[in-house]
Amino acid sequence: MKVIVVGAGVLGTAVARALAVAGEEVLLLDRGRPGTGTTSTTFAWTNANRKLDPAYHRLNVAGMAEHADLARQLPGAAAYFPSGALHWANSASAPWLTDNVDRLRALGYPVRWVERDEASRIAGALRIPSDAVSFAHFPSEGYVLPDRLLGNLLADAERHGATFAIGEVAGIDDGPGGVAVTLAGGEVRTADRVVLATGRWSERLAAGAGIALPMLAGVERGSPAVGLLGYVRAPGIDLRCVVHSPGLNLRPAAGGHTVVQALDLNADVDPADPPSPDGPIAREITRRLSAVLPEPVSDIDLRVGFRSLPADGHTIAGFGSPRVYCLVSHSGVTLGPLLGRLVATELVTGRGDDLLDAFRPARFAGRRRADFDADQHATRLGEQ
Repeated sequence: MKVIVVGAGVLGTAVARALAVAGEEVLLLDRGRPGTGTTSTTFAWTNANRKLDPAYHRLNVAGMAEHADLARQLPGAAAYFPSGALHWANSASAPWLTDNVDRLRALGYPVRWVERDEASRIAGALRIPSDAVSFAHFPSEGYVLPDRLLGNLLADAERHGATFAIGEVAGIDDGPGGVAVTLAGGEVRTADRVVLATGRWSERLAAGAGIALPMLAGVERGSPAVGLLGYVRAPGIDLRCVVHSPGLNLRPAAGGHTVVQALDLNADVDPADPPSPDGPIAREITRRLSAVLPEPVSDIDLRVGFRSLPADGHTIAGFGSPRVYCLVSHSGVTLGPLLGRLVATELVTGRGDDLLDAFRPARFAGRRRADFDADQHATRLGEQ
């Protein structure tokens, strides 16, 4: 079977790799270098923490386990780190954290309360502020180095015979004789199946093939799809796990660097006029970060990113037409390896997997974007 995978982010590359390992003929297409879309600006926290829908929670728990399995199989430098995660709350956010811990405990999700001294040991060289009153440790969570994971997946896909090519897809035609992908330059590639894994661009490409994939894809100021990450180059921080606090989220990055996020500031980010290194948003992130570090911050690189947000907040995984498989997820890093394997298995065997039954594109049939009321503005402790 010949499969064209459109989109070389973590989802598309994971699918391409799993198909190649299964012995299928795979062409992975992207309009630029792999991982330059959503994957390049993700907080990359592996979790099932705020996945309130039971089916979505189960899927993300399975995704966390898949990372551990893949890490034992995939050649290359380590990209997945089961570091655990620490959440601390002040008096205003403590009731919210308590409710979340109670909910997750009822689901059997690993979480425990810890005291301040243990929280300090778990977090590493951070100064926990005096107004922090409660601390929850999530030992099964972790993080990924996205560039490294993507590089490992792509190298293994190519090792098993997959081909990567740069080409912007202008249209997909699922006709009676097969499925054809037309590139911007007019070249046409044909295949037995196409996997559409183009993140926030999926709605437009799917619509051209007659497939409805409603998404929140706005790129204006205030859009829930717009996010901001800060990459702290110096000083090196001895951060030992993912940390969520009322004003700042942090995770380790390669080379002793750190990725930071202040969710409540996203509403002020205008992609048309990105925050400057010395502007008010940068100064506020620096202030918050300096409050928890043993020494001042000297270098933060700010990057605007765009989330892949299906209109109802949940992953899309399934055939939108007989030969076009659609794959979109806001939880792309957590779910990438799992979705890669499940989607490849569905394509090869023709049998659906129960884990994906709740996430088929058919759920959007006959519905308008206004029919979905999911609030996807991530602004509070533990959200993403």
